[in-house]
Formats: sequence, C-alpha cells, structure tokens
Amino acid sequence: MEESDSKEFYDRLREQLWEDTTWPSNYLYKFIVPTDTEKINFINKIFDNTGAVIESKKSKNGNYTSISITVNLKDPDEVIAKYKEVAVIEGVISL
Repeated sequence: MEESDSKEFYDRLREQLWEDTTWPSNYLYKFIVPTDTEKINFINKIFDNTGAVIESKKSKNGNYTSISITVNLKDPDEVIAKYKEVAVIEGVISL
C-alpha cells in the first residue's frame, strides 16, 4: 500500500470507528499469516501484556494460519497503532 493510500485508509478507519463504537471497547483483529513460527510469535508479541485473547488456526493444508485477536482498547488511535505494528511483517493480510 502506498504511503498516501495507507494514510487515507487509516483516516477513514479512524472516522468509522469513532462513529460506530463507544470507547473504550473490545476490538477484533483478524490476520492471515503464512505459517511461520517467527511471524506468528511476532504478532503475539505485539499484543503481549494487553490482556488480548488470541486464537489461531492453521489452514487445511497448513500453509497459512488465521489469527483472531480480541483486545480492549481505549480509542481508534490504539486500534490503528496495532495495525501499523503488524503491517511491518511481510506476507500478513489484515481482514
């Protein structure tokens, strides 16, 4: 994603989250990750000490792992900050 595209994306997301959600609130992240222990551990580490509930499930062939993370956050800026931290991991798809 281009820098300007991602800024617009995050601006729209922030606006939508403010409109649709009462904060603080639980937020559900969903990621698809190539099944790679290092990448999965990196995502888990991003959410360490946040009280997050993390569930993961391998795809039928084991090539990919879906990760669902529910965490209580204080505002949309915290939501976006976590997305940006995960975005540095190559091959991760945010749903």
